[in-house]
Amino acid sequence: MMMKKVVIILIISGLTFLEGFCQTTTPDSLSPKVLEEIVVTATRTERQLGSLTTPLTLIKKQQIQALGALRLAEVLQEQTGLAIISDHGQGIQMQGFDADYTLILIDGEPLIGRTAGTLALSRIAVNNIKQIEIVKGPSSSLYGSEALAGVINIITDSPQSTQGGLNVQYGANQTLNVNGQVSFKHKKLGVSLFADRYSSQGYDLNPGTYGATVEPFSNYTFQSKLQYTFNPDLKLTLSGRYYQETQEQRSDLGDTSPLIVSGEGVQTDGNFQLTLDQKIGKNLKLQYKLYHTLYDTESNLHYETDRQLYDQSFFKQRFTRPELVANYFFNDQHFLTLGVGGTLESVRATRYEGERRFNTQYMFGQYEWTPVRNLTVMGGARLDMHSVYGHQLSPKLSARYQITPWLAWRGSVGVGFKAPDFRQLYLNFTNTTVGYSVFGTEEVVAGVERFNQAGEILNIFTDPASFTTLNPERSIAYNFGIDMKWKNGLKAEVNLFRNDIENLIETQIVARKTNNQSIFSYLNLREVFTQGAEVNVTYNFSKNLQIKGGYQYLIAKDKAVMDRLDRGEIFKRDPQTLVTTRVTASEYGGLFNRSRHMANVRLFYTNKTITASLRTIYRGRYGLGDLNGNQILDADNEYVSGYWLWNTSVAKEFGRVLRFQVGVDNLLDFKNETMIPGIAGRLWYVRASFNFTK
Repeated sequence: MMMKKVVIILIISGLTFLEGFCQTTTPDSLSPKVLEEIVVTATRTERQLGSLTTPLTLIKKQQIQALGALRLAEVLQEQTGLAIISDHGQGIQMQGFDADYTLILIDGEPLIGRTAGTLALSRIAVNNIKQIEIVKGPSSSLYGSEALAGVINIITDSPQSTQGGLNVQYGANQTLNVNGQVSFKHKKLGVSLFADRYSSQGYDLNPGTYGATVEPFSNYTFQSKLQYTFNPDLKLTLSGRYYQETQEQRSDLGDTSPLIVSGEGVQTDGNFQLTLDQKIGKNLKLQYKLYHTLYDTESNLHYETDRQLYDQSFFKQRFTRPELVANYFFNDQHFLTLGVGGTLESVRATRYEGERRFNTQYMFGQYEWTPVRNLTVMGGARLDMHSVYGHQLSPKLSARYQITPWLAWRGSVGVGFKAPDFRQLYLNFTNTTVGYSVFGTEEVVAGVERFNQAGEILNIFTDPASFTTLNPERSIAYNFGIDMKWKNGLKAEVNLFRNDIENLIETQIVARKTNNQSIFSYLNLREVFTQGAEVNVTYNFSKNLQIKGGYQYLIAKDKAVMDRLDRGEIFKRDPQTLVTTRVTASEYGGLFNRSRHMANVRLFYTNKTITASLRTIYRGRYGLGDLNGNQILDADNEYVSGYWLWNTSVAKEFGRVLRFQVGVDNLLDFKNETMIPGIAGRLWYVRASFNFTK
C-alpha cells in the first residue's frame, strides 16, 4: 500500500513538473476537438479510428438499431472473426480463443460473474449503447488478466441534451422487450436514465423429451449516469447499473419413471462507477476512478411430488478497483499515459470452502511517438502484482505507417496473460450423486488427505503436492495488417495474426476412490497456437446503399498433439471394420469448437425515412467432441456441419418521432437440434419506437 502511494505521488509530481516545463511551447492538445469515429479502448485515450496501431472494430448505434438486436450476442455474432459459443451461457470466441479469454467492459470497467469461465452476453441490453469497440489480440499491457484474446468495450449513452424514447418489441416465442430512456442536460448538469424489461417463453427443439431447450425467463436492467461539469477543466461522472434475471428450471431425474424437480434460478449483476476528469494546464489530464461491482446467483430445486428440497446452490462475487490514470502531451510527437491501481476480489459459493479473496496492485505505462508525420510507434507495459500467482509483466509494441493517402501498414507484438480463477484455485466440490470430486490447487492436498484418512482412496496417480503451483496462462501474439481506402467508396482491411499460448490450465486426475470415481484438480499442461487471416471489405454503391463483407481463416492446434502425430503415436479404430490405423497429421482437425472458415455479408439501404438490411453469416464446420476414443479431432463424424444464417429487417420513420421496424432472424429456419441447441429456428419480430428531443 505504501509503495502504491509513493508511485502515485511520483507520477503526479513528475507530470506536473513536465507540464510547467512544456506548457509555454505546446498547444492545448487535451481540449475537446470535433473528430469523427473517436475510440478509446485500444489506447485508453481518445483516438481517431483510422490512426490506431492495432486492429479495432467499431459498431455504432445506427448499426445496432438496423439489426433490430436486443442483446449483445445478437450484435457480435454478425462481426467478422467472432463466433458465439454456448457453454454456461452464450460467450464470444475471438481469434480461436475460448470465451473466458476475452475481457468484457462496460464504459471501460470489467463485468464479473464467470461461474464456469464464460461471461453470458445475454446479461447486456443494447438499446442504450452509443458504440461497441472490439480490440483483437492481447491487451494485457493495458487491461491485465482476461484480456489475453482481446477486449470488448460497451460504451453507453451520455446525457448530451434533453431527449427521450420508448421502444416496444414483440416476436416469436412470446418474446417481449420494453425499454425506455430519458436524458436531461441543463448548464453544468446532465442526467440519463435507462430501463429495460426482457422476457420470453423460451423454446423446445426436442418435444419428445421432458423440459424445454430454453426455459421461460424474464430480466430487468436499470442504468443511470450523472455528469456534472464544475468548469472546463473538471468533470464528475457517476454511473450505476442493476440487472436481475429469473429463469424457470425443470428436469426429469427418473430412469424408468418420472422424477421431476423444478424451481427458479436467479442471477443479479450490479455496479457503481465514479470518475473525476481533471485537466491541469494545457498538457496534463488526470482521471480518478473508483469502481465496485457484484454478481450473485441462487438456485433452489424441489421435488414436485412433495416439494422437498433437492438442491440449493449460490455464488457471490465482489470486485472493487480504485485507479488513477495520467495522460501527458509533450508535443505533437510525444504522448505519455501512466496508470496505477489495485483490485480486491472475493467470492463465496456453495462449492467453495468459506470466503476466498484475491488482491492485485498494478501499474502500466504507454508511450506514443510520432517521429515523422506518417509514422506512429507505440510501446507499453503493465506490471501486475497478485496475492496468489505473483508478478506478471505484459509488454506490447505496435506501429502504423501511412504509406500513401489510400494505403497504411500496421503491426504489433504483445504478451497476454490470464490468471487462474477462483474455481481453479479454491473449488471444493464432490458430486453426491455420481461420486467424483474436484479440488482447486489450494484445496487438493487437504481434500485428498480427508478421503485417505476415511479409507476411501484406492490409488493415487499423482502426488497432490505437485498441484499446488498454478501459473497464469500466457501468450505472445503477432498482428500485421494493411488498411486501404479509395475515393470511390471502397475500403478494405487485411489482418494476419499468430498467438502462441503456454501453460494452458487443464483438468487432471489425481486419485481414484474406492467407489471407482476420480478426484480431479488442475495443472499447467498444454501449449497451443492459433493463427490465421481476417479480411473486411466495405463498398458504398451510393450514399444510400452499402455492402460489407468479412472472412476469417483460422488454424488452432495443440503443439503436443502435433509432436505425437509426427512420432506416429496416435491411432484410431474404424467403428465398422474395427481396424486400427495410425492417425496422420493431415487428419488432425485442431482444437474442438473452432471453424476454419467463417464469413459474413451485410447489405444496408438507408434514406431519409427508410432503413433496410439483408445479412448472412457463415460458420464452417467445427469439431464437437471425440467419438473414437483417441481424444483428438480426426474423424468426419466428430464435426458439426457448416451452416448459413440469413437475417433481414426493414424500418420506417415518421417525422423523426415514430419508427416502426419488422424483421426476421434465421430467415430460412435453419436448425440443428442435437448439435446446436442455441439456434432456435426462425424468429420474427415487430418493433415500435417513439423518440422526442427538446
